[in-house]
Amino acid sequence: MKIKDITNCIEEIAPLNYAEDFDNVGLLVGNYNTEVTGVLVTLDTLETIVDEAIDKKCNLIVSFHPIIFSGLKKLNGNNYVERVVLKAIKNDIAIYAMHTALDNSYIGVNAKICEILNLQNIKVLIPQKHTLKKLTTYVPKNSAENVRNALFNAGAGNIGNYDNCSFNTEGYGTYKGNENSNPTIGKKGIVHFEDETLVSVIFEKHKEKTILNSLFSEHPYEEVAYEIISLENQNQEIGLGMIGELSEEKEETTFLEFLKTKMSAKGIRHSKLLGKSIKKVAVLGGSGSFAINNAIQSGADIYVTSDIKYHEFYKAENKLIIADIGHYESEQFTKNLLVDILTKKFPNFAIILSNNNTNPIYYL
Repeated sequence: MKIKDITNCIEEIAPLNYAEDFDNVGLLVGNYNTEVTGVLVTLDTLETIVDEAIDKKCNLIVSFHPIIFSGLKKLNGNNYVERVVLKAIKNDIAIYAMHTALDNSYIGVNAKICEILNLQNIKVLIPQKHTLKKLTTYVPKNSAENVRNALFNAGAGNIGNYDNCSFNTEGYGTYKGNENSNPTIGKKGIVHFEDETLVSVIFEKHKEKTILNSLFSEHPYEEVAYEIISLENQNQEIGLGMIGELSEEKEETTFLEFLKTKMSAKGIRHSKLLGKSIKKVAVLGGSGSFAINNAIQSGADIYVTSDIKYHEFYKAENKLIIADIGHYESEQFTKNLLVDILTKKFPNFAIILSNNNTNPIYYL
C-alpha cells in the first residue's frame, strides 16, 4: 500500500479543493508513491509525534493541523517547525495534513462536535461558495442515454437528496471535418447534420477530472464539444461550522455544564447569560470569531467555538451566548474521526491513534 492510497481515502471525505485559500494542505513532506509501513494519526505534528512515529514504525503521519503553514526559507532547526521537518525527512517519515478541507466536510470536524453533543437536524452554518459547476455537452441522440449514465456514475447529477439529475434538449448539430479529421459519424470534408441531445448536469468541482474522463470515454465523437461553468449556487453539504438542535431544551448553565463535560473543557469563557433556554446550537471547531454573525443569523441560542478575543464577546449583542471552549478542546476528537474512517477502509493495516496530548495550553 502506498501513501496515495491512504490520502485518496481521506480526500474522499475531505477533498483538498475545499480547503480555505490561506491554508496549506496535502502531503507536506514525502512522496505519494512511498510504501506505507504504518499510519500515525494526530491533531498536531510535533517532535514528540515524530518520535512516536519512529517508535511505532509508522512512516506516515496524518495530522489535522499542517506543521508547515507559511513558507519555509531555511531548514536550520532554529524553531520547532524546522526541527519537526528535519527529523521527519531524516527518518523517511511523510507528513500529510487536511485542516480546513476537513473543516469544510459535511462529515468532518464540526459533524464530530455535533455527534458528541447529540445534536439533531444538523446543517452547514456557512455553505461554501463556488463549489458547484455545470457541464453541458452535445451528444448524438442515440448515444445520449449512455453518456448520461456515464456522467452519473462518475458523480455528476447529484442535487441534495436527488441523483441522476440532468436537463436535456433535442436539436441538431453541424460540423465538417478537415483533411486530418476522422469522424465517427459523417465524412470528412462534408458538412454533416446530426440529431443531437444537449445534456446538462451539475457536479462538485473536485470531481471534474473524473467526470471529464467519463465523458471522453463514452462520447462517440472524435472531438467532444462541451462547456463547463462555475455556479453561484451554494452547496449545502460543504462549508464551515454547523448548526443543530438538542433533543430537548436545557437551561443555560445546565447546557454549559453539559458542554464542559462532553468536550472535556478545562473551563468555558462565555458572553452574558440571557435567561433563555438552549435549544438551537451552532458550532465551529477552531478559531470561530468570524462566524459570530452567521450564528446569530441562523437563530442559534448559543455559539460554541474558540479563540474569541475580549471585544469579540460584545458581538453577541444579547442575541445569543458565545461559548469559547478552547481551540484544542474543540478539535480534539478529529483524530478519532480520522482513525475510524481509515480503520474501516483499511481494517488489516496499522492505523494508530497518537497517545500524545499536543495541547500547548495549560491551566492552574
